[in-house]
Amino acid sequence: MEINFKEIVTAVMILFAVIDIIGNIPIIIDLRTKVGHIHSEKASIIAGLIMIAFLFLGKSILNLIGIDVNSFAVAGAFILFFLALEMILGISLYKEEETSPMTASVFPLAFPLIAGPGSLTTILSLRAEYATINIVIAIVINMVFMYIVLRTSSKIEHILGKTGINILRKVFGVILLAIAVKLFASNIQGLFHK
Repeated sequence: MEINFKEIVTAVMILFAVIDIIGNIPIIIDLRTKVGHIHSEKASIIAGLIMIAFLFLGKSILNLIGIDVNSFAVAGAFILFFLALEMILGISLYKEEETSPMTASVFPLAFPLIAGPGSLTTILSLRAEYATINIVIAIVINMVFMYIVLRTSSKIEHILGKTGINILRKVFGVILLAIAVKLFASNIQGLFHK
């Protein structure tokens, strides 16, 4: 297990694209309006803990039900593909459930908005290719960034505007689409070479 700067940067970029915190700014602002206050620290810490726990326990859970990491990574590539389509085409393939004001920082913010199916699948898919320590560092970096964005979401929206957020969303959508294709290609080979 070695700390590899290139792996950390790539994992940070992948998770950043999947979590799509910039694209979720309008949802965060809407949540703030409904609830009044969001605990940025609580949301970031809980989301980070969920992701790190899944990084270590996810493989054991898969083994328990008889699924290997390559199969899960291929399934993950499909989820990322559809997430990317959502971002690029501006469509919604699934809806978030409504929340109660008491739990807004945990649900839907920490889960499933930040640590959702896409990011959890990505974490296990990354584990098939990268060292665990590098993924943990990437998760922590993303959670720090997440915290900053949550604290300054209204300022960011004023600076970027709706057009800026839409452009960023589409750019990260294309990056995510390319990641999904690469993930599928590298792991589908692993399924046939057994």
